[in-house]
Amino acid sequence: MSDLSLDLGRRPEGRTLITASWVVGHRDGAHRLLRNGEVVFEGGEILFVGHRFPGEVARRIDYGNALISPGLIDLDALSDLDTTILGIDHHPGWAKGRVWPRSYVEAGPYEMYSQEELAFQKRFAFGQLLLNGITTAAPIASLFYREWGETVAEFDAAADAAGELGLRVYLSPAYRSGGMVLEQPGRMVPVFDEERGFQGLKEAIAYIERQNGRHGDLVRGMLAPDRVETSTLALIQRTDAAARDLGCKFRLHMAQGAMEVDTVRMLHGTTAPVWLANAGLLSDRLIAPHATNATEEDLGLYAENGVSIVHCPLVSGRGGSILNSFSACRKRGINIAMGTDTTPADMLMNLLAGLITGRIADGAPDKLRTVDLFDAATIGGARALGRDDIGHLSPGARADIAVFDLDDAVMAPSIDPITTLVTGGSGKVTRAVFVDGRVSMLSRKVAGIDMERARIQAQVQYDRLIAKYPERSWDNPPVSEIFPPSYPIEVDANG
Repeated sequence: MSDLSLDLGRRPEGRTLITASWVVGHRDGAHRLLRNGEVVFEGGEILFVGHRFPGEVARRIDYGNALISPGLIDLDALSDLDTTILGIDHHPGWAKGRVWPRSYVEAGPYEMYSQEELAFQKRFAFGQLLLNGITTAAPIASLFYREWGETVAEFDAAADAAGELGLRVYLSPAYRSGGMVLEQPGRMVPVFDEERGFQGLKEAIAYIERQNGRHGDLVRGMLAPDRVETSTLALIQRTDAAARDLGCKFRLHMAQGAMEVDTVRMLHGTTAPVWLANAGLLSDRLIAPHATNATEEDLGLYAENGVSIVHCPLVSGRGGSILNSFSACRKRGINIAMGTDTTPADMLMNLLAGLITGRIADGAPDKLRTVDLFDAATIGGARALGRDDIGHLSPGARADIAVFDLDDAVMAPSIDPITTLVTGGSGKVTRAVFVDGRVSMLSRKVAGIDMERARIQAQVQYDRLIAKYPERSWDNPPVSEIFPPSYPIEVDANG
């Protein structure tokens, strides 16, 4: 039977058996490859992983030369229109509108998107994640274009979008105590309004209490103070206490860049991990994206206190930084999860970037393997979230499944499908995605959204944002000077 017999957006009724040339099974706490394996699920639960299922099934679907994999877990998942790519070739960053100038602050920061546009961005981003085999996500968005923090309204819409599209998410509005302000060319300083941070935390707590467990438990809460350099100690203390009370995790970006390191040292006389460790705020409740600027002392504190790192090698590498190193962090006992954090939301591309940059950091190819990155994108993400029922395929786990096509023309011949997938694949080889047993993506179609039309709508929003950049730049040059084209553009003068 073909998977075209499945209904997009619905759980198939009765037991469903899927098979392929390779299945990533799980035993004794580790992944195992099964040649010509089978996976059986019913409702949202996996019943069987192995060979020759003895029971009755409602349908059998053979994916042929493909890999049936646990769905990928993205703990720094882009959920707006990515603006980091605007700085790839255009420097310095402070002149490109990605930091607030003092004049803008004095004029009163404002929302550059409507609530409808923000809701659309989440829905579009969730569709992108599903197209790339990602079944669990903790969204991340920029606050550069916001009045202050994220709003409850947009996250109510995000929860509904996750339920309608069929994506497992960890949500709550991001909040902060302050922001970085450009005082003059090249000089940025933090400006704080702690009460706004406390209010944002209060709203996030209420959001989690109201939304946690909705849409068949696809929606759960995670607190999200924005960045360590724009968080006061009191805000992080209250966040940690709230996470303990709610039984959830909190994510805080730190040890990720020179601006942060310099700012935290100016404010607190040390690095962010040391500052938080001195206050007793490092624990397994904390998920800390990046760590590309972490010192040996910082990493030792992460390991000692059970902090999980979210490794985002593509966006870090684009900015000229790398984790030093994946294998060294793993050797210390630090749990590593993966994040995309930029466009494209291609986890497989990130795994390859992580393999390359990790081996460069090690100065050797033998300390890091493709399976280490794959583990981080599955088991590592589940461990960071405190879940033992996702990130792997075994009886009793949730039926979060991605099917990757190994017959795609871009894929080289292979013996080991994981090596092939990480070194030669991309999200475009994702053939089907099941989340909690529901068909969320099938043959590049996503339940609940027309991604081709959404792509056009996203471009319109993006163009509108760029058109506003002269209001935000330092000396107000035209947009053509802020973002010059890669090559000169020639236009037909006759039309």
